[in-house]
Amino acid sequence: MSTAFAVIGSGWRTRFFLRLAKALPDRFRVAGVVTRSAERGDEVIAEWGVPTFRSVDDLLRHERPDYVLASVPWAVMPDAVREVVGHRMPVLAETPPAPDLAGLRSLWADVGRSGRVQVAEQYLLMPGHAARRSLVRDGVIGEPTSVQVSSTHLYHAVSLIRGLLGVGFAAAEVRASAFTAPLANPLEFSGWTGDDTPKQLTTTITTLDFGGRMGLYDFTDNQWWNPLRARRIVVRGSVGEIVDDRVVRLVDPTTPVESRLVRRQTGVDLDLELLDLKHISFDGRVVYRNPFAGAARSDDDIAVADLLERTGAWSREEGPPPYPLAEACQDHLISLAIGESVRTGGPVTTAREAWA
Repeated sequence: MSTAFAVIGSGWRTRFFLRLAKALPDRFRVAGVVTRSAERGDEVIAEWGVPTFRSVDDLLRHERPDYVLASVPWAVMPDAVREVVGHRMPVLAETPPAPDLAGLRSLWADVGRSGRVQVAEQYLLMPGHAARRSLVRDGVIGEPTSVQVSSTHLYHAVSLIRGLLGVGFAAAEVRASAFTAPLANPLEFSGWTGDDTPKQLTTTITTLDFGGRMGLYDFTDNQWWNPLRARRIVVRGSVGEIVDDRVVRLVDPTTPVESRLVRRQTGVDLDLELLDLKHISFDGRVVYRNPFAGAARSDDDIAVADLLERTGAWSREEGPPPYPLAEACQDHLISLAIGESVRTGGPVTTAREAWA
């Protein structure tokens, strides 16, 4: 069954969702986009061929889709979520759902118990991370004890750490520090800069102590796109560890063995199929299968599309919630503590909040 969603906002983030719907018309349909002005609405219509509206009221008078996706700036995200919930509609909020701790608490007090809010946190659905999570859940490396993430920033990285460790809403003692160093930054979100002059970029390193399980956060400014900085992940367990795609574990008291996560990637060399991810296997067993095989999408597109589809199934009561508001509030709570620890130079321990 295809998923119908509407979007509030028409900025750069919205383009990701509209692009996926256009590429996968058998799986998604955009019911409309809410823009602040008719002029901007005309631009969206011309580029994407979807109807636009000036208000959520106008949109919902036209159609009530499976859910409404709020893709607006941080400062106005809480009010957009409240408005959609006020219409008794499911909502998928972009990350983070509120800019600060006061905003998170206020939003939870207003809509948390409505059960209508999911958050667009896709990192645990990215193919490689989903495969690693499958191995952790299967007990391949025993009890997970620590996760090291050097890939993405703040709440996204926290979601990976919490999800792979399985720590839920446990309190975290956060110790963070930041330092600057010269690094060329030739590629940014907008494209290649044509400048190879090293700039002073900041690296933030943080330990998260969950009381027996630990996370290590290591992020350098623009690490998402900078080709001079690798992305890596380590998941350590009681009888082994996963380092990116390499898996080592103990199978008996004297036998450590090594295996790899292997991508079935078509379209390489003389393979005349589309350049596409089919699945990821481990020791001959498929641990992740691309739900959009044949669409030739990037890993991030696959994860976002998976999230959109899971949200549709949840909104129709056909599947579990993909990433509830409570989870996203906890992610951002810890990411805010990282910033506070950098500013103060001391440890910060998160409190148990109402969403827990």
